[in-house]
Amino acid sequence: METNLWEKYSGDKRKPVEDFCANYKEFLSNCKTERECIRFAVQKADANGFVSLSKLMETNTPLKAGDKVYGINMDKSMVLMIIGKEPIENGINIVGAHIDSPRLDLKANPFYESQGFCMLDTHYYGGIKKYQWTAQPLALHGTIVRKDGSKENFVYGEGDEPVVGFTDLLPHLERDDKKDIKGEDLNLIAGNIAQTDAKKDKFKAFILEILKAKNITEDDFFSAEIEVVPAGKARDFGLDASMIMGYGHDDRVCAYTGLEALLQTENPQKSAMCILVDKEEIGSVGATGMHSKYFENCLAEIMNLAGQYSELALRRALNRSKMLSSDVTAAFDPNFPAPFNATTDAHFAKGISFNKFTGSHGKSGANDANPEFIAQLRNIMDNADVAFQATEMGRVDQGGGGTIAYIMAKYGMDVIDAGVPVLNMHAPWEIVSKVDVYEAFRAYKEFFLLKN
Repeated sequence: METNLWEKYSGDKRKPVEDFCANYKEFLSNCKTERECIRFAVQKADANGFVSLSKLMETNTPLKAGDKVYGINMDKSMVLMIIGKEPIENGINIVGAHIDSPRLDLKANPFYESQGFCMLDTHYYGGIKKYQWTAQPLALHGTIVRKDGSKENFVYGEGDEPVVGFTDLLPHLERDDKKDIKGEDLNLIAGNIAQTDAKKDKFKAFILEILKAKNITEDDFFSAEIEVVPAGKARDFGLDASMIMGYGHDDRVCAYTGLEALLQTENPQKSAMCILVDKEEIGSVGATGMHSKYFENCLAEIMNLAGQYSELALRRALNRSKMLSSDVTAAFDPNFPAPFNATTDAHFAKGISFNKFTGSHGKSGANDANPEFIAQLRNIMDNADVAFQATEMGRVDQGGGGTIAYIMAKYGMDVIDAGVPVLNMHAPWEIVSKVDVYEAFRAYKEFFLLKN
């Protein structure tokens, strides 16, 4: 599409875009960790008639066409599915996004003192430019799990609460612009008040006393997931309010739009599924990443309750499925044009981006979508007047990236990357176009209705 989408959504036609994005901003502001995203998704699913798979398994409740079910994996990934009119072995229309974002994590033993400060030691997660995280107001989000199994959701630094952060060196003492910050240099300043009656580590003791009021001890941090994220809300960007700046567009913008599209789908011909997955930013590894067998096991359990399970039927379902690997892509940046190809890279306000392949250099590590599948997508998008753009990510031998597409393609299903263009990707504050967000939602909704 050559024209700017704001021409399509001018005047009164802008209202549905703004309404949708207002809800998205609220989600993005409140869901800054994987667990927070899953809690949000469960709440929405419950309100829209979905039922927990674990509860259905306990009662051996049969599933039929039109039923809605979700499974949760360790509170950090999730599968939601609507049973279609056709047998599941005929294939599923899948939209899959990841809900983890680049950040920093507290180490298992984070507290120490230095020069009158209580400090917190961190380890960065995913691909970040470390200097971008200094001199920023940061918050702590996560979960404490005590020895008795009880959990404490932990949020500190939002709203009017005090924030934490990494310091940076003043320009007077740094005569060049080189930002050679090491991972071990990223140590949070947590406090500067001494606990006067403490025998040692007085500054650390004062902070621990604050945490004690929340029934949290220092040892509890060993069995905790505490993430260091930008403090503050997502907000409109640009004097025309045409964009959104917030933390975690990569890839929660695709997770939210995919989830909302599924929630608004009723009685599809083929089964429809939304996958929200963890660990993509570090290779989709671990029990909650896409390389895990959870997705496959979850589907087997659903097919069993639907009276459709056999090993062969499961394999056929996986092989005959079609998937949009809903992940963001880099938008052309007018401030840094050199790494981009203006004719093949994604642009703001041009709609959802379809990347036929990702990978790097000579398509290394890429899923390369089949043209028959792409032609099918072109047809349904054009028929629904959904704006889309055919893109790559940066110049050959300079750009590229990875998604979960190649992992799902191993089943033999048709897969293509389809997501929202982003500026400032992997920075603490990323930027998207509102109209691209809305078109992604519309694209996913149409895809769930695909019949063959």
